[in-house]
Amino acid sequence: MKVAIVYGGFSSEKQASEENAKYIEKALQTKGYDTYMVPYEKGFVQSLKEIETDIVAITDDCIFINLNVKSEGIVNKSDFCDDQGICSVKEGDKIKVFYLGEKNGEMKFTSKISGDSANLSMLENAWKKSIPVEGIVEKEIKGGYEIKIGESRGFCPFSQMVDKNKENLENLIGKKLCFKITEYKENGKNLLLSNKAIIQEQRKNQILELKEKLKVGSEVTGTVVSLQSYGAFVDIGGFQTLLPISEISQGRVENIQEVLKIGQSVTAQIIKADWEKERVSISVKNLLENPWEKSAKKYAPDSKHQGKIARVAEFGLFISLEPGIDGLLHISELKEEKANTNLRVKYKVGQSMDVAINSIDTEKQRISLRLATSDEQEEATKKYLGTQDDERETYNPFAALLKK
Repeated sequence: MKVAIVYGGFSSEKQASEENAKYIEKALQTKGYDTYMVPYEKGFVQSLKEIETDIVAITDDCIFINLNVKSEGIVNKSDFCDDQGICSVKEGDKIKVFYLGEKNGEMKFTSKISGDSANLSMLENAWKKSIPVEGIVEKEIKGGYEIKIGESRGFCPFSQMVDKNKENLENLIGKKLCFKITEYKENGKNLLLSNKAIIQEQRKNQILELKEKLKVGSEVTGTVVSLQSYGAFVDIGGFQTLLPISEISQGRVENIQEVLKIGQSVTAQIIKADWEKERVSISVKNLLENPWEKSAKKYAPDSKHQGKIARVAEFGLFISLEPGIDGLLHISELKEEKANTNLRVKYKVGQSMDVAINSIDTEKQRISLRLATSDEQEEATKKYLGTQDDERETYNPFAALLKK
């Protein structure tokens, strides 16, 4: 047997009443009764009271929710299924539902008021408590749509429909949507509705859930939904994040469409999150091995390498030695070029160049380059410089005068 313990009210003894109710609850439970606490409000039991709870089981028709008592609450599974019957929740998920009342010994809950069963009393409560109501878009009228909710009619302006695209709006006739009652007048004969308010509330809840799950440093997997010159938008559970072009690869990406495709799955790390502005940035590069960690040995001073011009600047050329590692070949190292030479005229991105390492700073991730010479040239240069040094060391000015 289930027993409802009604407590509360509007007197100064409300707190004492709640404490007494808890005492009675414990006493009844020791005798084997199933009990649940129900607050008293304005002379009637709070039906349509919103609660947040966990799903404990899902059957073909019902969803059972945890009420922290011996019995569970029941929600129609259809409340969380789309037009194809696909359920959007699973066991263990948290959901928000509204208490409808008890029927045949079972505590009934709903996520929204179904239009088929909505009476004026339920609609009034839905308006007071901001409970979603389900209605059918009947027809287009001046300024919006006429919506059928049970035996009642409501009006939803065009501005309160989420999709304002005219072509999409024309396809809404006959569809079943959720609305919030924003005005309840003339005993329910005049209802003003908003579909937009429902979607905004869902969006707000989605952001709160994502904020709890996704932190800076979290690893996520999503799908590329849009490509722009500055990066890609990646959908993660219905929320779009930005993958900047500089965070796609360790190397420089010139054309994003050459490395990413719409519909492609990517795994990345969250690097920035501003949930107030709904802006989240992610990085694929952060999950890749950093080539600079092994660069000191590979790019030792005087070692020779072949690279490609990655960028041409006024002061020199940036040479890509491998993805993620660029070095600077300063204009002063280009012996044939003057300081005011326009390097962009002579040198092009992608052009191959043989270079040698002047110096490397792995902490600052900088490499200074010079043009590489052939082994024969280097040997001849060293020999010539050695000869010059010998001559300077043995040079005797007095002996030179005697020769004259």
